Amino acid sequence: SSDLFADDPSQPAQLRLSSEAVLLKGFALPDAEALLNDIAEITQRAPFRHMVTPGGKSMSVATTSCGDLGWVSDSRGYRYSRTDPQSDLPWPATPARWLDLAARAVQVSGLSSSGAPDACLINRYVPGARLSLHQDRNERDFGAPIISISLGLPAIFLWGGIQRADRTRTIPLEHGDVLLWGGVDRLRFHGVRPVAQGVASARDCRFNITMRKAD
Repeated sequence: SSDLFADDPSQPAQLRLSSEAVLLKGFALPDAEALLNDIAEITQRAPFRHMVTPGGKSMSVATTSCGDLGWVSDSRGYRYSRTDPQSDLPWPATPARWLDLAARAVQVSGLSSSGAPDACLINRYVPGARLSLHQDRNERDFGAPIISISLGLPAIFLWGGIQRADRTRTIPLEHGDVLLWGGVDRLRFHGVRPVAQGVASARDCRFNITMRKAD
């Protein structure tokens, strides 16, 4: 039941989900096409893949990474790796424009941060793909907020509590939205409902760029 607010018309509309979680509506729109082009370049070197959970299930979301650390999942568990397990090469570097966008988003949100992101997960959702409720807790540094950028098809984000059984809220995310959470909200459960068919910038899927400080 939070309200959108923008005290300064020159600033993006914000939705404060809780004390240290903020949605910046359309914040990434000026950079959206460049971000999508960056994704295309990154995935030429580190292609999307459907990782397998420790329980043996293939994820419906296709993933890849860039930055110093990439997130991986297999029978050995969830973890960060400095190399792409498919190529044994370092992950592609995070584009400078992404780090600049992250820094600007943190500044506008007013959230505190212990440093710049060193890990960036890129998710691709085709219609029907989803992400079940989970916590981002594989990182060693919880002092910086998570910065999540939505591109392409809209999605319904599930925003929960510290316990998996806590009630969830549904937050619509659209092309260009940037969602940040940290501090006391850093370990909240969250997920994405199955993405619906639609048209967004002539694309038939949703991309999500999630930057964080892992080490």
